[in-house]
Amino acid sequence: MRAYIVGWFVVAAFSQSICAQEKIAITPRARKETALAMRANVRADVRLVQIPVTVADSRGAPVMGLERANFRLFEDDVERPIGALSVSDEPASVGVVFDSSRSMKPRMDDSRAALDQFLQTGGAFDEFFLVRFSDGAELLAPFTKDPNEIFRALTGVEAKGWTALNDALLLAIQHVRKGRYQRRVLVVLTDGNDNNSRYSEAELITILREADVRVYAISLFDRSRFLQRICEESGGRAIWVRRMADLPSAMEELSNQIRSEYVVSYTPGALDNDGRYHRVRVEVQPPPGVAKVYPAWRHGYMAPEE
Repeated sequence: MRAYIVGWFVVAAFSQSICAQEKIAITPRARKETALAMRANVRADVRLVQIPVTVADSRGAPVMGLERANFRLFEDDVERPIGALSVSDEPASVGVVFDSSRSMKPRMDDSRAALDQFLQTGGAFDEFFLVRFSDGAELLAPFTKDPNEIFRALTGVEAKGWTALNDALLLAIQHVRKGRYQRRVLVVLTDGNDNNSRYSEAELITILREADVRVYAISLFDRSRFLQRICEESGGRAIWVRRMADLPSAMEELSNQIRSEYVVSYTPGALDNDGRYHRVRVEVQPPPGVAKVYPAWRHGYMAPEE
């Protein structure tokens, strides 16, 4: 049985190089180009869909040890039988998306320390890269297995300018596809919403639906509904931090969730290559002794076209 891993990256080309003080310039994609790119990457037919799922308790701690009977899965509101359940222990390609806009100035030291805390929890084979953003987005450090390289790249970064969050996410999605691992994650640290990007929220959501990447975010002080939406859409999580003193514990919670992932496999209801976006919903029955659980899963997949 051939497996179709949900989502592949289809990202627009950049029309000019990106530097720290320049706005990012991106040429919007035509839908025809998207279809062609997907044909080049996705197998010609769908036999098995794999959905990454994380499950947390009321404190945000991962709930492990669940069995297939604890899960129910629905595709386009029709329940589908689960073929297999596994726990992912594969290494990950991880992109850090770091806000260095003006409002971050009094928070830079604490944010760097929290980022270093996250990097030190990585697995022995994980790889990392760093995108920072203010007026524009910039790749500060390409993929490396040495987390200290990421931390050193942030040492001289100053907080100034506006917040091009959407463009930074797009740049990170483009770069993470170069990673060596199938498991791909973006970690966002920011204190505000976008106010300087070329790409809109709707366009970014479309790109995420075509991309096999989980987005996790820490939102400082302001609860970003947009970040919450894209995290939920991709199967990640967003954590709202109201005090800088809570940032280390929030980073620990986020790290634990990233590294505690189930994979639910099932056969889709329609095996036609219809090119449509199919919505997926996952329900999880709490194990004995746990009152309630909070699952997060990838909310759908784009089927290939004939």
